[in-house]
Amino acid sequence: MKWMGAILQDKDAEEWTYRGEGALNLVLAYCGSSPHFVGKVLRIQKVRNDRPECENGHSALVNHESLLWGKFEGIVSAPTREVAEHIYVQKVMCPLLGSEHVDAGIHVLVSREFLEAVDNKVLCQRPSWRVDAARINPLHDSVLLISDHSVFPHFSDSLREDFCVSVEIKPKGGFLPTSEFIAEGNAVKKRITQFKMHQALKLHRGKISQISQYHPLDLFSGSKDGIQKAIEALFLTPQNNFRVFLNGSIIFGGMGGTADSTSSTAAQSFHDGLKHVISAKDGMHIKGFVDLLTETIFKSGLLNRLLEVQKLDAIDIEGAIHSYYDIISQPCVVCRQIGGEKFAARYSSIHSMLRDDKVRIVRDYLISATAKDLSMMISFKSKINMDEESLHRAVFLESSKQTFYYKASFIDLDMKPLKKMEYYYELDQQIVNYYVQMLKDTDVLDCGETTQESLNTSTGINNGAPHQ
Repeated sequence: MKWMGAILQDKDAEEWTYRGEGALNLVLAYCGSSPHFVGKVLRIQKVRNDRPECENGHSALVNHESLLWGKFEGIVSAPTREVAEHIYVQKVMCPLLGSEHVDAGIHVLVSREFLEAVDNKVLCQRPSWRVDAARINPLHDSVLLISDHSVFPHFSDSLREDFCVSVEIKPKGGFLPTSEFIAEGNAVKKRITQFKMHQALKLHRGKISQISQYHPLDLFSGSKDGIQKAIEALFLTPQNNFRVFLNGSIIFGGMGGTADSTSSTAAQSFHDGLKHVISAKDGMHIKGFVDLLTETIFKSGLLNRLLEVQKLDAIDIEGAIHSYYDIISQPCVVCRQIGGEKFAARYSSIHSMLRDDKVRIVRDYLISATAKDLSMMISFKSKINMDEESLHRAVFLESSKQTFYYKASFIDLDMKPLKKMEYYYELDQQIVNYYVQMLKDTDVLDCGETTQESLNTSTGINNGAPHQ
């Protein structure tokens, strides 16, 4: 694993600015002049505020996790979990998603004073709900340095005519499960995506103010019409699934994923930013950008590869959870909760599998979970401002007669802890139970095609497409 020799101190915090954050990490962009850091970002791990003590990152994998990752060189023998997670990206996700689309990064040593200085500096820039949930972990002695995928390699802001536009998309799960281990009462999962059902639960719990119009199956459809429909929906209700950057600065979407819907002011600001990139008649720049993004996603085939990795989840969490309890050598809580000979027979085929097969099921599920939770960054640069011999792929935008080079990267490839299997199962059941109960409460027949209409009726929101 690569390490950078420098140690970041408290005075260095002034050269890093807040870029955004997810549930596990906070991202800082470099604004100084050091050639070692120009064009880079730092990913700094957070710790939940409800934990009385911080973890220093020096704990290694637990015994049962060693069963999962033993076939990959270096993960189990890693001295810390942080190192193990870095090797996971290199050894597991790079081969699956393509090394040209994955940047494993390098570790940089940091002092506690640097982390505390950064924490204080960005406090007022972070969304309040993120501040309430977690803070920077001051006990880690290293952070991850990766390329800033919101700008092009060798991009120079000294050239005023140069503009680079980048989009970050969190695609979520792109297929419907067909597993025989899904309970009859949860059969709705085979017709409605978890993303859509989860939206209903999030609205009920007050985590969002309106249902997203985005449907993952559109984005993964393999058709231009489906992809364009998905991009347009992401623009209307970005939430934490869609952000756009111009020269590395965000011009659209929420910093912390709180932008439920697009206001006219945000749309105008976005439109004004795109004027530097897309040649179009006034008012048509956003449409041109949507067309460019649609053509690129369709042409690149990126989502085809991502979908293959997601489909490693072959028997759904309702099947994989049984393998999990056998791996950790505990009585199956799910079987005990369900009870009855009929249900015991349904899952007996899993419990009677060879240990290696159970390990494979859980390992594949956790890899799939990474693929369902990652983000995709696509950056564009006008061909006229690039070397004609550029190795980057090109895409032609018919409406503006422009050619753009693009690069695509997958980010946020976190290794999911084994113990999170229980969380995934519990959340899955909460999502489905709420959605099924909601349908019953609205007295609407669950026939697949009308479920979106029922959701609109029950929430008072008209959110468009009647499927998925």
